[in-house]
Amino acid sequence: MNTLTAGFADLSHDSQRVFRAVLDAFSHPGRIITVPAELETPGALSRAATAFVLTLVDRETPLWLAPEVDCAEVRDFARFHTGAPIVADTSAALFALATPARVPLLDGFAIGTDPYPDRSATIVIQVPALRGGPNLVMRGPGIDGSATAGIVGLDQGFWSEWAANHALFPCGVDVVFAAGSELLALPRSIAVEA
Repeated sequence: MNTLTAGFADLSHDSQRVFRAVLDAFSHPGRIITVPAELETPGALSRAATAFVLTLVDRETPLWLAPEVDCAEVRDFARFHTGAPIVADTSAALFALATPARVPLLDGFAIGTDPYPDRSATIVIQVPALRGGPNLVMRGPGIDGSATAGIVGLDQGFWSEWAANHALFPCGVDVVFAAGSELLALPRSIAVEA
């Protein structure tokens, strides 16, 4: 029998702090941000991914779960705390919880349209670490010159996929990498040299 994992201890304040942290991450792509909330995590979700879901997912934002995180504990947690519908079709998802095991990783998600580029998906990709991987150089809005990152667990094919996604701008998906209690945002506007 599963027990439901608790959400934020202080819903209002914790969600506000996490929201500001996510905004900071998107405003400064390549910057690693620590999630400012203590909480239990359901299933295989990291603390950063769990906090992201609690803060940004709601009953009007369909959620897709990768097989590696799709279990009763995560489904029950997401449904109870956010009311989000869990969808099997990636094209119907506005948010997704993924892992690098899905190849191609970005394929099939909503990319928005020219009149409505905001109708695209945001994919939270759980990785082992945000430091120590191959050196990546990021350039674009929100970055003074360039930023570097060393995301662990992604194969070279992902960066080719990212280049194709970036070329769709202003359409395309946005990505948040989550590892432990840290996250790093990669908006579609950012070019990455891997």
